[in-house]
Amino acid sequence: MAAPRSIQSPNKQRPKFLTLTAIRLPLAGVVSIMHRISGSILFLALPALIALFGLSLESPAGFERAGNLVKQPMIGIPLFGLAWAYIHHFCAGIRFLLLDMHIGLDKDGARRSAVGVLVVSLTLTSLLALKLLGVF
Repeated sequence: MAAPRSIQSPNKQRPKFLTLTAIRLPLAGVVSIMHRISGSILFLALPALIALFGLSLESPAGFERAGNLVKQPMIGIPLFGLAWAYIHHFCAGIRFLLLDMHIGLDKDGARRSAVGVLVVSLTLTSLLALKLLGVF
């Protein structure tokens, strides 16, 4: 039995290794990867978030303990990161739903929607952080 023929021409050299840092992804690709990463982070953080929520519902004293935990920088700062992950995942999810409906599939539309996702998610996260920190 003969070996399967290569799709590439015999003159073309295949790379021996893949350098992920050398790949230049378009902005839409970066948003797509960030959507997957934010979803994974949210999934992995669920047990801690559920435990914190359960503590806050236990009793008035449990609610106080949960409030004190959230005020600690080691807990509060990651919660702001989780807030960004949720907002980014939500905004990028809407973008992907629009892409599934064939809205913004061209190169320029995909880039604009990717920029929109980044701007909206970072703006909403900043506003949420400022509100929770008592700036307004």
